[in-house]
Amino acid sequence: MSKVKEYFRVGEVFGYFFRKKDPSRPTNFNLRMMHGINKISIVMFLLGIVFIIIKKLFA
Repeated sequence: MSKVKEYFRVGEVFGYFFRKKDPSRPTNFNLRMMHGINKISIVMFLLGIVFIIIKKLFA
């Protein structure tokens, strides 16, 4: 049963969204845009998964 729990761990995903700024990490415009696009992609993917699940349950 522990293998099933490993598939549904989302701590790393939420950690990506809510991590604190590290002043020692270099930052520039390209890096900020890359992380912004990554966050948008993750949200769109999760919304798509939720939509598919809801569609399958109620159709």
